[in-house]
Amino acid sequence: MMINRRGLLKALAFGLVPSGFPKASAQGSDQWYLLSGDDGKPLPNVRLPVELTSEVDELSGAIWVGSDRRDYTIVEFFDYNCPFCRRAASDIHALAEATPELRVGLVNNPILSSASMEAARIEAAILRLRGAQAAYAFHRRLFDRRGTINRAKALDVAERMGLTPAELGRHLESPEIQGMLDRQVSLAASLGFAATPSFLIAGTGVLGYPGPRALGQLVRSLEECAEVVCP
Repeated sequence: MMINRRGLLKALAFGLVPSGFPKASAQGSDQWYLLSGDDGKPLPNVRLPVELTSEVDELSGAIWVGSDRRDYTIVEFFDYNCPFCRRAASDIHALAEATPELRVGLVNNPILSSASMEAARIEAAILRLRGAQAAYAFHRRLFDRRGTINRAKALDVAERMGLTPAELGRHLESPEIQGMLDRQVSLAASLGFAATPSFLIAGTGVLGYPGPRALGQLVRSLEECAEVVCP
């Protein structure tokens, strides 16, 4: 889990939560719910204000795949140079394949390097040119590449998908594309998502990748009771 501790503590200041939900004990001070990842370690999570979470559905540049069920949605905020995001990409795809009624959102949060921002810009151009399915295919193929993800690798993947440099070039440097990515990064910061990846599930921010089994349990709870943890 790529995480900035100061940013996590800032995130925990969002104490706008219903009084009926039991908080985690002081021992789990980085947790709203007592959650653990596949490694058995506590999984940082925080209840988020609806004023912020409601912005995600209307966020320009997000990739949406799967069903149209807004009540059964997980959203990942990722960076192309985060190793845990690479691991999550294949696991989330498998989860989506096994749960066709699940809606999955992908939001760029390229905070680890300028190379991450270059890759995100190319993804945004593909989304504009070819739509969500093509952008999602690019997302998966790019995460299959090893080493640092940069502009050259992202362009190579795009060209192998049939997009020409001329097509992409008309969009890559556009202020609209950069403005869209800036808004994504700004929202992630406002949500306190200092870790990559981070997830938004039923109004709860989950910081870091919990692993496929723990993520699957969160999705099952979401379907059962519309929360990340059922009573």
